[in-house]
Parts: sequence; structure tokens; C-alpha cells
Amino acid sequence: MCFFVAIFAYALAPDDSKNANQMHLSINGKSPGFEVKMLTIPSEIAQENKLSQFFFGKATADTELPISSYRVTEEGIAITPYAEGNLEGIETIYKSSLFPKVSTGNQIASNYIKKQKFHLGTDKYGRDLLSRMLVGIRISLAIGFVAVFISLLIGIPMGAIAGYYGGKVDAAIMWVINVTWSIPTLLLVIAITLALGKGFWQVFVAVGLTMWVEVARVVRGQVLSVKEEQYVTAARALGFKDFRIITKHILPNCLAPVIIISAANFAGAILIESGLSFLGIGAQPPMPSWGGIIKDHYSYIILGKPFLALIPGLAIMSLVTAFMMIGNGLRDALDVKG
Repeated sequence: MCFFVAIFAYALAPDDSKNANQMHLSINGKSPGFEVKMLTIPSEIAQENKLSQFFFGKATADTELPISSYRVTEEGIAITPYAEGNLEGIETIYKSSLFPKVSTGNQIASNYIKKQKFHLGTDKYGRDLLSRMLVGIRISLAIGFVAVFISLLIGIPMGAIAGYYGGKVDAAIMWVINVTWSIPTLLLVIAITLALGKGFWQVFVAVGLTMWVEVARVVRGQVLSVKEEQYVTAARALGFKDFRIITKHILPNCLAPVIIISAANFAGAILIESGLSFLGIGAQPPMPSWGGIIKDHYSYIILGKPFLALIPGLAIMSLVTAFMMIGNGLRDALDVKG
């Protein structure tokens, strides 16, 4: 379900602007289920590719203005902006010429004013929290995919070479593995991120470069065991090259534990990215990230609006738990002894 939501995020999100970044400062921090009348003022935008809009949102969006009331005038429509409590907004008149394909105030009201519901409320900038959550899931899933891919790309060859050749080659690779293993993961990610710079892809690379060690250790242990099997000895006797023996005969019989650890690494990568976003060195604003949403709103827990931080926190917990359960299921399914 999460993969489906990530692919069709902008089609599902109420706010389909790029990064779901439509701000309404007058309705910031509203509780889930909040409703308000919204006046949409069209903007002149260049034609955009429909496919690009579907997957990446609208680069430019119409201006949306929360209103408390309106009345039709001869020139167009007079609206009173939304205001908190007993405050009253200053009435403003918008002429019919601002709205295409209409000529009267009644037509403006019927075509450009609608009641909008914020199912998960709004954040401190008045952005739709549901839309930010839907788009933000892309960051969590993408970081998992890229980090696991990089860890496999580095870890499998390193572990296979160390386990197959042994001796000084094994000692050298194990020294690199142990040194990398001894550095705290979050500290290493922060160092790599600062070296590469803040940004979307830099975080992916940084997390991936810290997760290859576990893969390499598991692959090395499996190769040490499998290379003593008779079919490997037979392959050597037939004169096959080492590269073919490793790729065609040894690695296919070592993949079960690698698949299991990859599922666990997927969950770990999501947690690391959330932590980096919370520290401000993950995905940068206005790009939505679950960790970033928590960072923006953790102080609201004691200000009477805990949902702003609890909703993304529960989402992270649920997604990580799902991947850990997938890892446990794969372990049971691929365990031949069981």
C-alpha cells in the first residue's frame, strides 16, 4: 500500500502543488477534520507536461485564500479573509476580470469558492498535513531502496572476495570492515553528509555507504562455508575462472541471508533518514520528509497540538515495523533448517 501511495502521491494528495507546499498562514496548526471555505485565484502558468504533473506535482499553483464569508458585488465578489476567534478580516473586492470564463460574482462563487476539509489538519505554515505525509513517504521508501542498493553493490563484492581468497586479501578487507564498523553509524552518516553537502541524493549515498559493512560480513561468512562444498571443488577442477565460480556457483547459494539482512537494512535506512531530517541535514525544505515534519513540530507536543508530531512519528513506526516483519517472514521462509 505504501509503494502504491508513493507512486500516485500527487494524484491522491488534496494539495497537488510541487512538494505539497501551498501555504495558508491564517489557518496554521488546525486540528484534524478542520473545514474552511477556500477562494481559488487562478494564476497564469505555462503549459506543463501532464505526466510530470502527475508524478511530481504542479510547478506553479493557483493562489488559495481561506475566507470566512463573501458577498456578490457588481464588480465581482467581496470576500472577508478567515481570522481566528473574534477577529475580523478586512473585506477585499476581487474583480471578475481576475477569473477566466466568468463574468458575474455568482459565477465566481459557484466556480472558485469551495469548502475544503483538512483530514489530518494543517502544519505551522497552514499546509495540508495529509498531502505532506503522502508526498513524504517517497523520501522514506527511496532512501531505503537506494541505501540498500548501494550497500549490496559494495558489500557483496567485498565480502565475496574476502571469503573466497582468504589470507592477506581477507585480512585487508576485514581491517576496512572493522574500522568502518567501529564508527557510530549516525556519526559516520553526519560526517559523509557534511562532506558531500546537504541535499536529497547526498543523504541516500551517505546512508548507503554506512550499511555495506553488515552485508559484507554476512556474505564473507557464507562464502567461507560454501567454497568448501564439492560442487565448488568440481568447478575448480573443470578449470572455471574464479569470477565465474563466485558469481555462478557461490553467490546464488549465499543470497538467502543477504535478502533477510536487506529487509532489516531497509528499515534501518528509514530510521537513519528520519533522524538526519530531524537534525536538519536530511531532505531540505520545502521537500516534505516525515523526519522533517517531526523536526518542525516537536515543540507542539507541549503546546496542545501533539498530533503534528505524533502523526509522522506513528507513520515512521508503522513503516519500519512492516519491513522488520517482512525480514522475519523471509527468514522463516528461507531457513531450510526450519
